[in-house]
Amino acid sequence: MRIRSLGFMTPVLAGLAAAAALSGCVVAPLGQPVAYQGGSAEVVYANMPPPAPQVEVVGVAPAPGYFWISGVWLWQGGRHVWHPGHWEAHRPGYQWTPHQWTPDGRGGWRMSGGYWAPRR
Repeated sequence: MRIRSLGFMTPVLAGLAAAAALSGCVVAPLGQPVAYQGGSAEVVYANMPPPAPQVEVVGVAPAPGYFWISGVWLWQGGRHVWHPGHWEAHRPGYQWTPHQWTPDGRGGWRMSGGYWAPRR
Protein backbone atom coordinates (compact mmCIF):
# COMPACT_ATOMS: atom_id res chain seq x y z
CA MET A 1 0.00 0.00 0.00
CA ARG A 2 1.31 3.39 -0.96
CA ILE A 3 0.86 6.58 1.13
CA ARG A 4 0.28 9.73 -0.91
CA SER A 5 1.60 13.11 0.07
CA LEU A 6 -1.03 15.47 1.46
CA GLY A 7 1.04 18.62 0.94
CA PHE A 8 -1.97 20.43 -0.55
CA MET A 9 -3.79 19.99 2.77
CA THR A 10 -1.16 21.84 4.84
CA PRO A 11 -2.61 25.37 4.22
CA VAL A 12 -6.13 24.09 4.89
CA LEU A 13 -5.12 22.42 8.15
CA ALA A 14 -3.14 25.49 9.21
CA GLY A 15 -6.20 27.67 8.57
CA LEU A 16 -8.44 25.35 10.58
CA ALA A 17 -5.95 25.27 13.46
CA ALA A 18 -5.77 29.09 13.48
CA ALA A 19 -9.58 29.39 13.43
CA ALA A 20 -9.88 26.94 16.31
CA ALA A 21 -7.24 28.80 18.33
CA LEU A 22 -8.84 32.20 17.75
CA SER A 23 -12.39 31.04 18.44
CA GLY A 24 -11.64 31.08 22.16
CA CYS A 25 -10.11 34.56 22.18
CA VAL A 26 -11.64 37.23 24.33
CA VAL A 27 -10.57 40.78 23.61
CA ALA A 28 -10.96 43.10 26.58
CA PRO A 29 -9.92 46.74 26.73
CA LEU A 30 -6.95 47.63 28.88
CA GLY A 31 -6.86 50.70 31.06
CA GLN A 32 -7.77 52.12 34.38
CA PRO A 33 -9.95 50.33 36.91
CA VAL A 34 -13.60 50.99 36.35
CA ALA A 35 -16.05 51.95 39.08
CA TYR A 36 -19.80 52.18 38.75
CA GLN A 37 -21.90 55.18 39.64
CA GLY A 38 -25.44 54.49 40.74
CA GLY A 39 -25.38 51.08 39.08
CA SER A 40 -26.03 52.56 35.62
CA ALA A 41 -23.07 54.56 34.31
CA GLU A 42 -19.50 53.38 34.02
CA VAL A 43 -16.92 55.86 35.39
CA VAL A 44 -13.32 55.86 34.11
CA TYR A 45 -10.38 58.00 35.27
CA ALA A 46 -7.64 59.33 32.96
CA ASN A 47 -4.58 61.43 33.70
CA MET A 48 -5.04 63.68 30.63
CA PRO A 49 -7.96 65.38 28.88
CA PRO A 50 -9.45 63.76 25.80
CA PRO A 51 -8.62 65.22 22.37
CA ALA A 52 -11.31 67.17 20.52
CA PRO A 53 -14.06 64.93 19.12
CA GLN A 54 -13.40 63.64 15.63
CA VAL A 55 -15.64 64.79 12.82
CA GLU A 56 -18.03 62.03 11.82
CA VAL A 57 -20.15 61.76 8.70
CA VAL A 58 -23.59 60.60 9.75
CA GLY A 59 -25.42 58.80 6.98
CA VAL A 60 -29.02 57.74 6.75
CA ALA A 61 -30.52 55.70 9.60
CA PRO A 62 -30.71 51.98 8.80
CA ALA A 63 -34.43 51.92 9.68
CA PRO A 64 -37.13 54.14 11.15
CA GLY A 65 -36.78 54.54 14.91
CA TYR A 66 -32.97 54.57 14.93
CA PHE A 67 -30.84 57.48 16.14
CA TRP A 68 -27.16 58.36 16.03
CA ILE A 69 -24.97 57.91 19.11
CA SER A 70 -21.87 60.08 18.58
CA GLY A 71 -18.36 58.67 18.78
CA VAL A 72 -16.30 59.12 21.91
CA TRP A 73 -12.72 59.03 23.15
CA LEU A 74 -12.37 56.11 25.59
CA TRP A 75 -9.41 55.50 27.92
CA GLN A 76 -7.71 52.24 26.98
CA GLY A 77 -4.19 51.03 27.64
CA GLY A 78 -3.16 54.33 29.23
CA ARG A 79 -4.25 56.48 26.29
CA HIS A 80 -7.33 57.90 24.58
CA VAL A 81 -8.69 55.74 21.76
CA TRP A 82 -11.44 56.98 19.41
CA HIS A 83 -14.56 54.82 19.15
CA PRO A 84 -16.73 55.92 16.22
CA GLY A 85 -20.43 56.64 16.55
CA HIS A 86 -23.14 54.23 15.52
CA TRP A 87 -26.85 53.94 14.89
CA GLU A 88 -28.95 52.42 17.63
CA ALA A 89 -32.66 51.66 17.95
CA HIS A 90 -34.71 53.73 20.39
CA ARG A 91 -35.67 51.85 23.54
CA PRO A 92 -39.25 52.58 24.53
CA GLY A 93 -39.45 54.13 27.99
CA TYR A 94 -35.74 55.00 28.08
CA GLN A 95 -33.50 57.87 27.04
CA TRP A 96 -29.84 57.81 26.05
CA THR A 97 -27.40 59.69 28.30
CA PRO A 98 -24.17 60.25 26.33
CA HIS A 99 -20.59 59.73 27.50
CA GLN A 100 -19.14 62.79 29.20
CA TRP A 101 -15.58 63.78 30.17
CA THR A 102 -15.15 66.24 33.07
CA PRO A 103 -12.10 67.45 35.05
CA ASP A 104 -11.95 65.65 38.40
CA GLY A 105 -10.41 68.61 40.29
CA ARG A 106 -7.18 66.69 41.03
CA GLY A 107 -5.48 67.11 37.66
CA GLY A 108 -7.17 64.10 36.08
CA TRP A 109 -10.28 63.54 34.02
CA ARG A 110 -13.35 61.46 34.66
CA MET A 111 -15.51 59.88 31.99
CA SER A 112 -19.05 58.84 32.77
CA GLY A 113 -19.99 56.18 30.25
CA GLY A 114 -23.09 56.51 28.13
CA TYR A 115 -26.12 54.57 29.30
CA TRP A 116 -29.85 54.11 28.89
CA ALA A 117 -31.90 55.62 31.72
CA PRO A 118 -35.62 55.24 32.36
CA ARG A 119 -37.60 58.29 31.29
CA ARG A 120 -39.00 60.33 34.13
